[in-house]
Order: sequence, then C-alpha cells, then structure tokens
Amino acid sequence: MLCGGQSKRMGQSKAWLPIAGEFMLPRVVRLLGQAVQPIVVVAALQQEVPPLPADVAIVRDKKRDRGPLEGLTAGLTYLTGKVDTVYLSSCDVPFLVPAFVRRLIELLGDYSICVPQVDGRHHPLAAVYRLEVVDAVHRLLAENRLRPVFLFENVATRVVGKSELADVDPTLQSLRNVNTPEEYQAAVREFIEN
Repeated sequence: MLCGGQSKRMGQSKAWLPIAGEFMLPRVVRLLGQAVQPIVVVAALQQEVPPLPADVAIVRDKKRDRGPLEGLTAGLTYLTGKVDTVYLSSCDVPFLVPAFVRRLIELLGDYSICVPQVDGRHHPLAAVYRLEVVDAVHRLLAENRLRPVFLFENVATRVVGKSELADVDPTLQSLRNVNTPEEYQAAVREFIEN
C-alpha cells in the first residue's frame, strides 16, 4: 500500500485523515487485510504514519518524488521470497471492497499484471502485480519513465473492464479515492449518512 505521495491537492497527509472513526491509512490497511496478507505500507523517507497493527511492515521509498513506481519497487523488493503476487493500493480508498481485490487476483491468470480500466483510464493503484515485474520497474525508473502505463506496455498485462467487476463492487467504490478536501468531505458525509 502506497502512502508516500505529496498530497498536494489535499493539502495535508491523507494517511492521517479521520474517516468513519479511524484514520484513513489504518482503515484501508484493515480492509485490504480482509483480502490479502501480508500487508506492506510504503511511505516517504521521513514520513510519519498512524499506528498500524504489529504485523504490518513499513518500508520507505529510496528516492523522493518518483511516483508510484518508486513505491512499487520498494514494496516488491521487500516482498521478494515472501509472496509471488501483490495487490497495489493507495491509502486513500476508504470504500475499498475486499471482494474487488480478490476478483482481480483471480483474473490475473498467466499475466504479469491485472489492472482495471474504467472509462478509458487505467487504475495502477488498484491492480495486481507479479513480483517478476520488479526488473521492468527498475529499468523504467532508471530511464526516468515514471508513469505506470509504461510498465503495462512492457510486460504481459490483463486489462479488466467494469463488467468483470460489477458483481463484486457494483459501483466500483474500490476505485474511488479522495484527492481533494471536497472529495474527502463528501466521503465523510456518506459514512455519517449510512
């Protein structure tokens, strides 16, 4: 799980945002833990994170401002020898549905990556990656090609559409992140109203 972004649009660390009686990062860790284990949180170099369960590992980006591929390589490197496949998530998805995660893992098949594409947009922070992609990630980072879509172009990638996810997450709430104060307030209101 990546939580080391700069949160420029939010104006503060998303990991510490209170939502539904808990901080954002621990909430998403809890939800993700219902689908996969172990959980690894990738944070920025000096970033403080909210208290997490003792079995959650915290690793750090090696370099600043290198985007999600930097975080992905840190997580994959840590998990080498522990698992074969990971689900990559951002920390700002308070509506994450564990069955959505399990479905993407099921759909991976023989591919190296399984990524949702909705309305023409890939969701690399809601995707499944085999550990074998780490070499391709290193190459892209060395070439300063930091967009995850470059990775999809370089390894066998299974693109998943809405119809394959609708029965486990009908409104695709798992892809709903909160990037702005307005999106955060809307999410808080939804939890209060429900």
